Amino acid sequence: MTPFAAFPRSRPRRLRRTAWIRSMVAEVALAPRDLILPVFILEGSGQREPVASMPGVDRLSVDLLVGVAEEAARLGIPALALFPVTPVERKTEDGCEAWNEDNLVCRALRAIKQAVPEIGLIADVALDPFTSHGQDGLIRDGVILNDETIAALCRQAVCQAAAGCDIVAPSDMMDGRIAAIRASLDEAGFHETILLSYAAKYASAFYGPFRDAVGSGRSLGRADKKTYQMDPSNSAEALREVAVDLSEAADMVMVKPGLPYLDIIRRVKETYDVPTFAYQVSGEYAMIRAAGLQGWLDADAAMLETLLAFKRAGADGILTYAAIDIARRLRG
Repeated sequence: MTPFAAFPRSRPRRLRRTAWIRSMVAEVALAPRDLILPVFILEGSGQREPVASMPGVDRLSVDLLVGVAEEAARLGIPALALFPVTPVERKTEDGCEAWNEDNLVCRALRAIKQAVPEIGLIADVALDPFTSHGQDGLIRDGVILNDETIAALCRQAVCQAAAGCDIVAPSDMMDGRIAAIRASLDEAGFHETILLSYAAKYASAFYGPFRDAVGSGRSLGRADKKTYQMDPSNSAEALREVAVDLSEAADMVMVKPGLPYLDIIRRVKETYDVPTFAYQVSGEYAMIRAAGLQGWLDADAAMLETLLAFKRAGADGILTYAAIDIARRLRG
């Protein structure tokens, strides 16, 4: 590296003196097009329920969700990620509501596509919102069944694609599911449906508010997901998981959670140079919002700084529950 001039000839503060020069030399920039808004879907009409553990976030019925999609599109947010709040009476051991063509996700996909065709729609492929036990996979004798779960996930993904989903996003962490889902989509004629793999999804303590929001936390109880989600101690393993999913035809990959795993985002982007996404998960979002409500920090500024960290680490897109607030701020 060429040595730099020393002080006093070199004064790095010259490039920080005014807003226009700081903007001109900024190394990364955050724009609404970088954001994806996760939303929680509720049964009924005209229904809005605040998520107590996620200040500013509501569960919405499909009709109200259409309005959110319209606003997101106006702000330049390119896509929504849909997560259903499945009624308890429709949850089963096998999670079969996941491939019911008239379930909450499918109804929302059709309604939003009809009203806001220009916005992208991402559907989560996992069984936990639909199972009575809250696990992402099928269970026998307390063991998560890998191959049997994959067959169910394939049915779910094809069902979502048929309802108008643009991107199916397997978040289950079963081995081999990417190749199987791609084959099922192609066989059903959905060759253009994009496959976004949650390739490096860690068994994190930061998912708690999300599980409250969709109702899977109560079903899960004291159980955990450590036999299929990744150990937070591991980094090289994440690269192996991403390599496997890319070899199975994943179009894009995800690292989840976000802020505690900036090193993983960086390693994935530098190693594979593929579209790499990060998820600012519910616990990350909730901490910032809660601290803001207490007056301990400027929540909007902290949120923006955190999302810039994702971009600086190499994320091409970021799922954040603050997408609309941040997009409004970015657009002035």
